[in-house]
Amino acid sequence: QVSPVASGGGLVQPGGSRRLSCQVFGSILGTAAVGWSRRAPGSSERELVAVVTRTGSTHYEDFVKGRFTISRDDVRNMVYLQMEHLQPEDAGTYFCHIEMRRVDGTWYAADYRGQGTQITVAS
Repeated sequence: QVSPVASGGGLVQPGGSRRLSCQVFGSILGTAAVGWSRRAPGSSERELVAVVTRTGSTHYEDFVKGRFTISRDDVRNMVYLQMEHLQPEDAGTYFCHIEMRRVDGTWYAADYRGQGTQITVAS
């Protein structure tokens, strides 16, 4: 069973950038879609952030469109999230998912095995 490990979190100033990485200890070559979700501080709910399919198609939630870029490297078994123009509302714990499903046009994460990485956005 593969397990993703997210990294790259930390303190970022408003307007700043950060790249998150997700190392998958196994192969994602056969994985149809991978993605990122996040959980705001003090919240128990996760919200989807972005998805990238095996063919390179991407999906972004409206609140990150134009600011975040998701990518995958199937040779190195890595998933990335490049975040630009970060705002305080982007703070939270970011999780990598390697089993994304789309049902009736909506993307869902089917795995919750990974450890998240925390982003703090403050001056």
